[in-house]
Amino acid sequence: MDGMAKTSTTTQGLRAAIERSGYYPALVAEAVEAAVGGEAISSYLVHQETTFDANEVRRHVTVLVLTDTRFIVSHTDEQAADSTSPTPYATTSTESVKIGRISSVVLSRVVANPEKYVPGALPREVVLTIGWGAVSRIDLEPAACGDPNCEADHGYTGSSTADDLSLRVSEAGDGPETVRQALAFAQSLSEATADAGRR
Repeated sequence: MDGMAKTSTTTQGLRAAIERSGYYPALVAEAVEAAVGGEAISSYLVHQETTFDANEVRRHVTVLVLTDTRFIVSHTDEQAADSTSPTPYATTSTESVKIGRISSVVLSRVVANPEKYVPGALPREVVLTIGWGAVSRIDLEPAACGDPNCEADHGYTGSSTADDLSLRVSEAGDGPETVRQALAFAQSLSEATADAGRR
């Protein structure tokens, strides 16, 4: 990641987190470096997820980066050999979103024994959902009126939800440091979107 600000502690932390993930670090780092360019990094989150698909184990890593002007998301997936490729391969994609386009930052916290909760204690897990309008989910259901005998067609009712990225991090699966990093990233992103709204 030589192209990024070399003196930044945050940049060094991101580099170390990518290395620690052990998931094709050279490939992941190069993709993130290309997306970040020369901008300084203000916050980041590296999350590796392992899934089981039939008889295969698949890994996936997501890297979220916040700069002064952009939110960058990078996904890297590995694939087994198939009819299109005789050897295993990995796919890396990055997306850069202007901070002003972020429409929602939702952080859900799961806390054990809430009656004993102490402010500042680490949640058991967090789910971070970020929306910027690229993907929306629409949930529809038949509309009804209050009359149980009514047979008229009232059309449909529903809701539209921005759901571009959803990331679940747990203390048991990812470790307490990753949960802390997710909380810090969510706070930084929320503050950045608030600042962008005041400009």
